[in-house]
Amino acid sequence: MSYGLLKGKKGIIFGALNEQSIAWKVAERCHEEGAEFILSNAPIAMRMGELNALAEKTGSEVIGADATSIEDLEKLFDAAVAKFGKIDFILHSIGMSVNVRKGKHYTEMNYDWLEKGWDVSAVSFHKVMRVAWEKDCMNEWGSILALSYIAAQRTFPDYNDMSDNKAYLESIARTFGNYWGERKVRVNTVSQSPTPTTAGSGVKGFGGFLGYAEDMSPLGNATALDCANYCVTLFSDLTKKVTMQNLFHDGGFSSSGVTQKVINKYDTEQ
Repeated sequence: MSYGLLKGKKGIIFGALNEQSIAWKVAERCHEEGAEFILSNAPIAMRMGELNALAEKTGSEVIGADATSIEDLEKLFDAAVAKFGKIDFILHSIGMSVNVRKGKHYTEMNYDWLEKGWDVSAVSFHKVMRVAWEKDCMNEWGSILALSYIAAQRTFPDYNDMSDNKAYLESIARTFGNYWGERKVRVNTVSQSPTPTTAGSGVKGFGGFLGYAEDMSPLGNATALDCANYCVTLFSDLTKKVTMQNLFHDGGFSSSGVTQKVINKYDTEQ
């Protein structure tokens, strides 16, 4: 069902790879709600993914950009301004850890890999906002979002340096969000349930993450589509005064000490 919440709004969506991607679902829902947008991803990710199919489905243009490259981002935002004028929303759905991919334990960190993952997963969000800031290309009451995970606050085995990356991502949102407030633009992060995306499924023990979160969440895990619907509300005019927040979208996981499902699994007196 469409409510026309984003009718007339323009934006840029970073990070859609395939149908499992949260960014892919966000793009589909934004299109259904009336938005127009540019789809962007790193050239290597574009070769691996299916972005052209999403572009055709949503009537969008695809512009490749390495979000860690200021030069690439400047070209992307120039193209967006040429196409739309000022824009109304940005989604940053980008994350990567070489240490996770290569199975390097946190206590044996490869620091060159750490810097690469840190740049891709967190610093790129600052770079995206910096270029948008310098080009003054956001409309008043615009919305900038990045996707996060509760490992920024809690320890999860084998999530590795992505935990640190997400913590830094959330800090960037708060700090840069203060400055964006001067231009009536809001900046937030969405801390989503573990979601079986290509990136998420690459974490060792991900099935355990997923099952435990399901049992610990009174409403169950939020799906990629659920997250997309939430992002639509955060891009809409209904949330104009929500900024500098890390918003937990996780079925109640973040507020649960324990649930009856988990108790039942360990209660030996039954």
